Amino acid sequence: MAIVKRLCAAVLLLGILSVLTYGLLAAAPGGPEQVLLGGRPSTPETRAAIREQYHLDDPFPVRYARWLGDALRGDFGTSISSREPVTTVIADRLPVTAGLAGYALVLTVVVGVPAGLAAAMRRGGRLDQGITLTSLVALSIPSFALSILLLYGFAVALGWFPVFGAGDTPMDRLVHLTLPAIALAAAQAAIVVRQMRAAALDLAAQDFLTFARARGLPRRRVWVSYALRNAALPVLTVGGLLLAANLTGSVFVEQAFGLHGLGALLISAVGEKDIPVVQALVLFGGAIVIVVNLLIDLAYVAVDPRVRHKAATA
Repeated sequence: MAIVKRLCAAVLLLGILSVLTYGLLAAAPGGPEQVLLGGRPSTPETRAAIREQYHLDDPFPVRYARWLGDALRGDFGTSISSREPVTTVIADRLPVTAGLAGYALVLTVVVGVPAGLAAAMRRGGRLDQGITLTSLVALSIPSFALSILLLYGFAVALGWFPVFGAGDTPMDRLVHLTLPAIALAAAQAAIVVRQMRAAALDLAAQDFLTFARARGLPRRRVWVSYALRNAALPVLTVGGLLLAANLTGSVFVEQAFGLHGLGALLISAVGEKDIPVVQALVLFGGAIVIVVNLLIDLAYVAVDPRVRHKAATA
């Protein structure tokens, strides 16, 4: 029942999102016919023919209803800029963004969770202070500034990584996406470090940890086996939201490294007033956020027996 309610809320949210996006783009100055004509001279008859072809003179509700009907059948229209189906345009760019988002999330979790747990285990010590200071520095540097620093240091000066592009083969793509993934993951790892440290410290005074220490268990086992799992819920929440943010908001990093992903596509589509592409990208982003939140809820049930018992008895 709860899942049905969430799905109904998700459909309503996507509908509101699509209406707002469509309305704002329709109200913006200029028109798609200017994109189609470019800088070429045109007659009023030519512009009128283009507007009739794309139904630009129809009332807003009629245009939106036509688009919505096609979208429900899986047809998001044709890109005004490239003249290709919108689904094809997005499918061509999605692998780059998905690879970058996944790579950045792996770096975030691999670095952030152990570092946050280590800081909690050594609370007040030099290791804790060093990790806290490093996370503050990483959190303070914007991703686009870090992208430029990484490009200059490791791609231009040292030549260890490519300057731009996403690569062709899987290994080539891994090398190409390393610097963008680091730039995207740096601030996010800092957030996970602070979240993990705070969650672990909250558990430090719990009875079950005190009992585990009283049994003479090694400190590493107490923290890794007992504290890590109980501190996983807030980290799962943050990790899921970071994945959604990576898939929908890696605009600056993609621009800095010349990656042709969804972020770069969204910028060009907004600039060219390519309404079908923008509309589909906004809906795609909203769907990602909703799906990720549903997966987080399911992960709660799998990780925490208390949540599983509550769901079973509800």
